[in-house]
Amino acid sequence: MWIARRARMQAYPEDRRRGGKSDDNREVASPTRVVNTDSAMFRDRLEAGRKLGALLVADVPLDPVVLGLPRGGVVVAAEVAQALSCPLDIIVVRKLGAPGRPELGVGAIGEHGVRSLNNDLIRYLRISDDSLAKVEQREFAELDRRVARYRRGRPEVSLEGKTAIIVDDGLATGYTALAAVEVARARNASSVTLGVPVGAADTVAMLGTAADRVVAVETPADLEAVGFWYADFRQTSDREVLRFLP
Repeated sequence: MWIARRARMQAYPEDRRRGGKSDDNREVASPTRVVNTDSAMFRDRLEAGRKLGALLVADVPLDPVVLGLPRGGVVVAAEVAQALSCPLDIIVVRKLGAPGRPELGVGAIGEHGVRSLNNDLIRYLRISDDSLAKVEQREFAELDRRVARYRRGRPEVSLEGKTAIIVDDGLATGYTALAAVEVARARNASSVTLGVPVGAADTVAMLGTAADRVVAVETPADLEAVGFWYADFRQTSDREVLRFLP
């Protein structure tokens, strides 16, 4: 377990999800990743959520609301919300891929107009403002479509004066998680906790500068890929996400 509180800022690590990306625009190890159960830390996202929930339940914050990041993060978050006996909601975020290299994240966007960029990488890749704007326009349109799909007209759960517990199935580069933290701040959460079953140690430390608290079951120095820590890391469908949401 690793708990980081306001750790020193570190540069974004290289993309370590490898093997492509899911159609929710977040990197994954493989769309149908299933590995030897003897070598994996978690059987699946449900078990990962139960293990993360067991850590968080030992120190339940005041008025918690669990917020899953679709798609896979919602499965983990549902178990955490059950362990904490608190409401479950979502935060929809989208990775911004470099023009011509969509697998390489240069930032992320989120609900409430949140925009988080890795400006050093953008300058290094010499990405023009116009090129980046086209990527953002496309991803904001997809973000709006997914918000409508997942919320189905339901209002957001109020975070005013509450502790937001953002949950994903793993942390590699941390772009989408960082955007999610900013969304929770925009929704006036009094405190923001980020919880994951597994996260690269340097990314967990970096995100400790954005969130008030970061909790992870495992923080390997060499993550390799999030999917390698699961026996079953198959893609989560929209139908599964909707099944877990109220």
